[in-house]
Amino acid sequence: MIRILLFLVVVFALGLGFAWLADRPGEMVVTFSGYQYQVSLMVAAVAVVAVVAAVMIAWWLLKALWNSPYTISRYFRVRRRDRGYQALSTGMIAAGAGDGALARKKTKEAAKLIRSDQEPLIQLLEAQASLLEGDHEGAREKFETMLDDPEMRLLGLRGLYLEAERLGDRNAARHYAGRAAAMAPQLAWAAESTLEDLTGRGDWDGALKLVEAQKSTRQIERDAANRRRAVLLTAKAQALIDSDPNAAKTAALEANRLRPDFAPAAGIAAKLLFRQNDVRKGAKILETAWKAEPHPEIAALYTHARPGDAVLDRLNRAKKLQEMKKNHAESSLAVARAALDAQDFSTARKEAEAAIRMDRREGAYLLLADIEEAETGDQGKVRQLLSKAVRAPRDPAWVADGVVSERWAPVSPITGKLDAFEWRAPMERLGQLIDSDEDAPDAAVPTIAAPTKPETENVIELNPAGSAERPTAVAASETGEDDVAPVTATASAAVPPDGDAVEPAEEMARLPDDPGVDPDDEEQKSPRKFRLF
Repeated sequence: MIRILLFLVVVFALGLGFAWLADRPGEMVVTFSGYQYQVSLMVAAVAVVAVVAAVMIAWWLLKALWNSPYTISRYFRVRRRDRGYQALSTGMIAAGAGDGALARKKTKEAAKLIRSDQEPLIQLLEAQASLLEGDHEGAREKFETMLDDPEMRLLGLRGLYLEAERLGDRNAARHYAGRAAAMAPQLAWAAESTLEDLTGRGDWDGALKLVEAQKSTRQIERDAANRRRAVLLTAKAQALIDSDPNAAKTAALEANRLRPDFAPAAGIAAKLLFRQNDVRKGAKILETAWKAEPHPEIAALYTHARPGDAVLDRLNRAKKLQEMKKNHAESSLAVARAALDAQDFSTARKEAEAAIRMDRREGAYLLLADIEEAETGDQGKVRQLLSKAVRAPRDPAWVADGVVSERWAPVSPITGKLDAFEWRAPMERLGQLIDSDEDAPDAAVPTIAAPTKPETENVIELNPAGSAERPTAVAASETGEDDVAPVTATASAAVPPDGDAVEPAEEMARLPDDPGVDPDDEEQKSPRKFRLF
C-alpha cells in the first residue's frame, strides 16, 4: 500500500513538473565540437527523463542476468523445502492419529527434503514414530540426542521424563523434571514433579524457592501461591518446632499471615507463642482462625493456653469461644468438654445435646456417654449412647487419598501430593445412620381395632372321617349379639378329637411386623380346622 502511494506521488510530481515547463517556454543550446545544438526546454526535459529510465532498465536487466543462477537454485530449493514441510505436517498429523506406518514414511520423506539440523521437528517426528512402533529404546536414544541441542533440550527432557514414568522409575523421572525445572520453572509438569520430590525429602526451603519461581513466572495465581507457601511454611515450622523454636515461630507466623484461616498454621504459631509466654498474641491468632472456621484443635489450645488455669477459667474461655461462633456444633462441644472437666454436668449435658441437635456425629455421643457415666454411672444409658455412637456419622478428620489421620500432614502418604489433606467427615463407614426421630420420646403404640362381627356367617362343617363336605347355612341371631371368646392355645387343646372344626369368617388382624403363616403350610401342618360362632 505504501509503495502504491509513493508511486502515485512520483507520477503526480512529474506531471506537475512538465506542466510547469509547458507554461514557461524556453530554449536550450548545447555547443559540442564546433557544433551547436538548439532544442526547446520541454524536449530537453523529456530526453533527460528517457535517458534515466533507459539506464535504470538496463541496470535491472544486467542484475537479473547476473543473479539468474542463484534465483533459479533458490526457486528449486524453496520448492523442495515446501514439499518437505508438507511431508512433515502430514507425518505429525499421522503421529497424532496413531498411524505409525504413515508417520515413519513421512519422516523419511521429510528427512530427504529437509535437513534435521535445519528443522528440529524432524527429530520429534522420528521419536514419535518410534513410540508408535513400540521401539521405546530407539525413542529414548532420540530424546537423549535432543539434549545436545539447546533448542531441543526441554523437549528431550520431557520425552525422557515420560519414558521414566512409563517404566515406573520415579527417581529418573524426578531427575529429568528437576533439570527441566531449573531451566524453565514455568513448565507445570517439571515444577509439580520437582515439588513432590522436594516435599517428599523434606526440603522445605527448596520447595519454597520453587514456588516463588512459579509465582514470578505467573504460572500459578497469587492466591494459590500463597496457599502453597503457607502449607510449606507450616510444614517447616512443624519440622523445626523442637530443634529450632525461633525459626519455627518465624515460619509459622509468616504462614499465618498468608492464610489466617489455616488451622494447622494458627495452631503451631499459637503453641510456639504460648511457650514463650506471649499468651495474648497467641490467643488473638486462635480467635481469628476460630471465627473463620471452628476447629477442635484450636479450641483445645485456646482453653489450655495457660497451663496453671483452673477448670472454671477454662470453662469461661470455652464460653468466650462460643460467643464468637454461636449456633455451631464445635462451639457447643468445646463448652461441653470444659464443663465436664469442671464437673458442671448440667451445662455439659445441655451443650452436648445441643451439639447433637446441630450435627449428629460419633464424638458428640461419646462425650454424652462420658457425661452420663461421670454423673450417674448408669451403664445401661452409657451402652445405649455408645451404640448410637457406633452407628452415627464419623467426626471430621484430616483425609487424603482414602487415608484418615488425626493430625495434619503437608503431603499425602499415598501420592505425595502437596496440600492433599482436607478437614472433612470420612465417608468410609458403611451402614445405617441414626434416624432423626430416634432420640424422640417413645411414641404410643398404635392400637388395632378388632374387626366388626358380620351379620351373617357361612359355616362349612367338615367331616373328621374324611367324607364329603356338607355346606349348611346358619342364620345369625336377630335378638342380640353373641359373645365370642378369643381362641387361645388352651382352648384349642381342650377341643375333643371328634369335635367339628370351624373356619373363622374373617382373618384375625395381625401386627404390621407379623408376616403370618402361609395358608398352604398351615393346611399341611394342621389336619383340623376350628369353627368360630
